[in-house]
Order: sequence, then C-alpha cells, then structure tokens
Amino acid sequence: MIKILKYLILVSVILILLVFALLRQPAFQDKLLEIAIRNVVATATYLPKNDALTAVVCGSRAPINDPNRAEACILVQAGDKIFIFDTGNGSAQNLNDWNTPWNRVKGIFYTHLHSDHISDIAEFHIGTWINGRRDSKLKIYGPEGVQMLTDGIELAYTKDYIFRNEHHGDEIAPLDVAGFDTHTVDLDNPILVDDGNLKITAYSVSHDPVDPALGYRIDYKGRSISISGDTIYDQNLVNNSKNVDVLFHESMSLELLDIINKGAKRTGNVVADIVTIDILDYHTPIVEVVKAANEANVKHLVFYHHLPAPRNNIMEDIMYRGVDDIREGWTSSHDGTMVILPIGTEEIEITSVN
Repeated sequence: MIKILKYLILVSVILILLVFALLRQPAFQDKLLEIAIRNVVATATYLPKNDALTAVVCGSRAPINDPNRAEACILVQAGDKIFIFDTGNGSAQNLNDWNTPWNRVKGIFYTHLHSDHISDIAEFHIGTWINGRRDSKLKIYGPEGVQMLTDGIELAYTKDYIFRNEHHGDEIAPLDVAGFDTHTVDLDNPILVDDGNLKITAYSVSHDPVDPALGYRIDYKGRSISISGDTIYDQNLVNNSKNVDVLFHESMSLELLDIINKGAKRTGNVVADIVTIDILDYHTPIVEVVKAANEANVKHLVFYHHLPAPRNNIMEDIMYRGVDDIREGWTSSHDGTMVILPIGTEEIEITSVN
C-alpha cells in the first residue's frame, strides 16, 4: 500500500511539472488562448432551445448603487425572437458577458424615460448593428418623448457611425441600417406586435410626474408575462396582468429606505435624505405589490427594480419579511434570474444564467 501511495505521489509530481513546463511553451499558450477565445465568441447557450416564452432579468436594481447589479432591464425570448424591455446602466454588459445572440433582438421597449431605464441604449444599438448584423434599423417603442431620445442618440453618435463604416465597410457597419426605427406608443392602439403567435400590448401605469409611463404584457402561444415598469399600486396594471403566468414588478422596501434615510440624516447627506423621501410617492411598497399580484391572479411574482437592492441575506429577509404569509409563488430576482415557460405546459421554471 505504501509503495502504491509513493508511486501515485511520484506520478502526480511528474504531471504537475509537465503541466508547468507546457504552460511556459509559446505553442501551448497559443492553443489555450485559442480555445478560450473560441468559447468567448461561441453562440449563447443559456437561452432555451425548446419552444418557450422566456424572461431573463438583465438588470435588477433601481438607481441606488449596487456593484453586483445593473439597472432595469428584462430580456424576453418568444420562440427564437428576442425583445428587450428597458436598457438600464450595465445591462448591455451583462448580455455581452452571457454571449447573448444579438442577431435575434427584434426590438426594444421602454417603460418610461428615466435615466436608469434608458442609459445603455447606445450599447444595445451597436450590439445589434455590428455584432448582430441587423438588416434594418433597430426598432424602438416607448412613451411620448422616445423620439427625442433616439434622435439625440443618433446625433451624438453620428461620427461614430461614420468612422465605423469608413474603417470596416458596408459588410460590417452599413450606414443604411445604423440608427433607429422609433415608434411612439399610442395607448388608443396598444397592441404593438401581433403575428398570430406573439402579442405585445402596452398599458399605462402611474409614475407621476412621469407621464405617460408604461407596462407591457407579452402573450405567446398560451403563455404570458407582464412587466410593470415603475409605478405605484395601479388598478390598470392589475387589469392588464389578469391570470398571467409571471408578473415582473418593481419592489420598494419602506423599512430599508427608512434605515437609509436615518443614516443620511445622521451623516448630513442632504441628497440621500431628500431622495429617499421623494421616491416613496411613485413606487410600490412590497405589500402593495403582493396585493396587485394576488388581485390579478398571477401564477408567479418576480420582484425586480429593487429599491434598494438587497446586498445580503439579512437585507433580503427585511425587505420581503411577511411576504410568505400572504403570497405563494414569488422570487426576488438578481441579475441573471431566468424564468422559462415551456409551450404546451403550465410549468414555470425559475433558474439562473449565472
């Protein structure tokens, strides 16, 4: 037994020395790097290949900073088509890190025009233009003012478009598809997409003084998702989310905000003191989110746009204290939370990209 053990130790040492020697050889280094790069540029595998309605939280926080979360963003895949709902700061980097197939992104929908919901729009444009090889301008849907947003981005990036075209040519950076095809949502005609299998419908929510502010309902082959955007408790959201499989709803913790406010007062942080009071009147406290979900008879509730985003288990326990007493079927999302609704079933699979 001792001889066998000595033999194994000797073999292990030889193997370690061999690997160490190989790692110092240029040809071996090049091969390892080639394999690594091949994996980086490989087609995304995190999205399901079976027919399903899928949602991925690509940004789960509100403007209060959290280094581990991006601002508001939800990716929805219906079959093989991808749609993006809001493009908050950091969300494009998440989708790049996850090797998202930019060529399948068919449009971006904005709930409203606060900076934490729009700031990555230029990154989404270049992702779908260069990496995604779009064959037309990027479709954008949003409330009144969205045309100003896209016009401003196109003006700001005019030189960027020209430089990329001059350097890479029409095959990589064609100017005729650079920019946006912008649609201002008319709530008198709220159905924005309807191809027989997929329907995307806009509805109004209450986020005064932001007006209009929108939520969206996505129906695909008998499965359904509703996305609140930013809102207070709103009966219109309840009505438009009736019986959906999953409701993604913003969440606000009065308890955590009160703690932050008291800390701001003690330290003389005037901005945090004022803002943590101001935001109380146009977001939805956790209990009222659950009330809306229960009244709408949604099967599963996903909290996102956390205000503030919990950074540890204690904060999350405080934020969602008591929810289990009044609601079954709920999830506190993080960046990468993924919900899969397979077609032809009633299954709701909660998983994660990460």
